[in-house]
Amino acid sequence: MSDMLKVIEVLAESDKSWEDATSQAVTRASKSVHGIKSIYIKDMEAKVENNKVTKFRITAKISFLLD
Repeated sequence: MSDMLKVIEVLAESDKSWEDATSQAVTRASKSVHGIKSIYIKDMEAKVENNKVTKFRITAKISFLLD
């Protein structure tokens, strides 16, 4: 029997970088689901205040194994 995966969409935000937002998304998702296999970054956005990037945001799809 082959593995069955489920995909959830998550939003994450960081003050540092898109990479940090990605890591935070995986860390947070791993508290609710286990067996995470991959993350696909669907969209990236940045918030700008006073001509400076203040927030890095991602929309991502996380795939994990079903029990």
